[in-house]
Amino acid sequence: MSPAYPKLFTPIRVGHLELANRVLMGSMHTGLEDIPGLARLAAFLGARARGGAALLVTGGFSPIAAGRLKDGAASFDAPEQVADHRRVTQAVHEGGGRVLLQVLHAGRYGYHADIVAPSAIKAPIAPTVPREMTAADIEDTIAAFAATASLAKQAGYDGVEIMGSEGYLLTQFLAPRTNHRSDEWGGSPANRMRFPLEVVRAVRAAAGPDFVIMFRISVLDLVEGAPEPAETLAFARELEAAGVEVLNSGIGWHEAPVPTIAQAVPPAAFARETARFKAALSIPLVASNRINMPEIAEAVLAAGQADMVSMARPFLADADFVAKAGAGRADTINICIACNQSCLDHYFTGKVTSCLVNPVACFETELVLAPAARPKKIAVVGAGPGGLAAADAAQRRGHAVTLFEAAGEIGGQFNLAKRIPGKAVFADTLLYFRPPLAEAGVEVRLGVRAEAKDLIAEGFDAVVLATGITPRRPNFPGIDGANVTSYVDVLSGRVKPEGRVVIIGGGGIAFDTALYLLEAGDASFTDADAFRTTWIEPAKIDAPPVGGPGTSPGVTMVQRSQGAMGRSLGKSTGWIHRAALRRHGVRQVTGAAYERIDDAGLHIVVEGKAECLAADWIVVCAGQEPQADLAAPLAAAGIPVHRIGGAKAASGLDAAQAIREGVELASNL
Repeated sequence: MSPAYPKLFTPIRVGHLELANRVLMGSMHTGLEDIPGLARLAAFLGARARGGAALLVTGGFSPIAAGRLKDGAASFDAPEQVADHRRVTQAVHEGGGRVLLQVLHAGRYGYHADIVAPSAIKAPIAPTVPREMTAADIEDTIAAFAATASLAKQAGYDGVEIMGSEGYLLTQFLAPRTNHRSDEWGGSPANRMRFPLEVVRAVRAAAGPDFVIMFRISVLDLVEGAPEPAETLAFARELEAAGVEVLNSGIGWHEAPVPTIAQAVPPAAFARETARFKAALSIPLVASNRINMPEIAEAVLAAGQADMVSMARPFLADADFVAKAGAGRADTINICIACNQSCLDHYFTGKVTSCLVNPVACFETELVLAPAARPKKIAVVGAGPGGLAAADAAQRRGHAVTLFEAAGEIGGQFNLAKRIPGKAVFADTLLYFRPPLAEAGVEVRLGVRAEAKDLIAEGFDAVVLATGITPRRPNFPGIDGANVTSYVDVLSGRVKPEGRVVIIGGGGIAFDTALYLLEAGDASFTDADAFRTTWIEPAKIDAPPVGGPGTSPGVTMVQRSQGAMGRSLGKSTGWIHRAALRRHGVRQVTGAAYERIDDAGLHIVVEGKAECLAADWIVVCAGQEPQADLAAPLAAAGIPVHRIGGAKAASGLDAAQAIREGVELASNL
């Protein structure tokens, strides 16, 4: 038991398993499930087991072809696959953990031509109308779940998680929204429950005792036409009676217009939903979503809201999360910042998942920080995210690293990002880097602007330029006026625009700046009740929040390019930011030609029509240019120069890219 987190490190029995702590590493779609051989999945999960996770769940494997997530997605439906899965179970067991196979049928959420569902109703987030399942399809699917569970047992899994939430097939049978059947598989609540309950019974019969069945149940659907809360509670009791030994909380359908795991969601915002089930059931319940620190997990358990906590993305950020918490070293945990940039956004665009703050995640066999064959003396110029990552990784390989930073603190652009509503957690990433840099022996020189002559004189073998960017400033009359400022000055707090504000730009930084002006101090990012008021009131379900005319305190956004603003925003989070600006009634003007700025505001021409956007302040968010002036003189002196992050390519400023480039470079120096 950990003195700091006594509840978190109290052992618990789940079915036949005795677990040393209350941490579940929840299932994630990483893309590793789809790579033949499963060696990379084994390495990924094995590292998390060694890092202290007591119970882990794989990404989803379909039991039948119609249930796969997309063409080429993972299934587990043949005996010849057992040997590959044994690599996974062996790696986890050797690491000291236990592992469940998630069995998932996508139903109408599948991205392929053969999708099926209870009824032929197209999902708003999928391109294809599903075929309505026949009675024979249903029986075959039940048998397929059972067969996959049997194969999982042969492969050494300690059990299965049956995916019954987030709007996948089993959820689709439960909900009147998606189940319009009039036979024994639809209509009444008992009939709508029949399919998932038969799946559970078939799995138990096939796998026998001493095999955990965890069911992921939707404790909060966040869509119209979902089962009533009393129905869901009755369903949970039936699941327990059918042989389920632990219930994991699922929150929201994927089509729900409510954030569930993004930065807009306060810590443990949905734990109260799990708590509703505890008094009615005797099996353990798992709370999930936005639990990313041991203090938060401990509070959920101490409040009696759950018996275990599920953390998924936090294990992308740090494989040793549990071990560090148990050893009293929570300050060294690399915290998940809920950005979704390298995890969900990667998966949704066909890439293998990783993590912005830990690019080694899911690349354990590819991105290896082995000891350097010949240690070098290396200068890293710039202590933004990319520079910090490069310095840390290079020093761990045995190089002697000196880190230069012109400012008086580390962080670079993260010091601006942490001021954006919902992004305060970016500060935790900066806190994470301090102990490793100190322990590894990196020499950090703050408030020192590196000069080429000094770097040459000190005899560095290589220089890494992580010097970042300079904001781009458009060139037209009035751009240097007293009422014009940069996003850097606004987000740093040096300038506080009041009154009517026009933002020049429509990319990610422009959206962040608008949110900063509109929502700084908004309690919905930190308080679950305020979040519920903002996002989950019944009137808001099934429609993103939209503000009416005049609801904005005077923010207008304008860009030169045609088309909707925010096209470069993350696939899984961009809709949240767009919805927030709609809620505030922000006007967005596209296809504008900038004419001039004067005391009246920004004069533009759109489709041949002149207009003045009245403004007390103009904030420029019009892109960036690389800042790499040191490159030429260093190269001329024969010193190898490596540019990363914004110093390499400022277009689409991306911390994930900067950190990954820093670690990849360090692995090859």
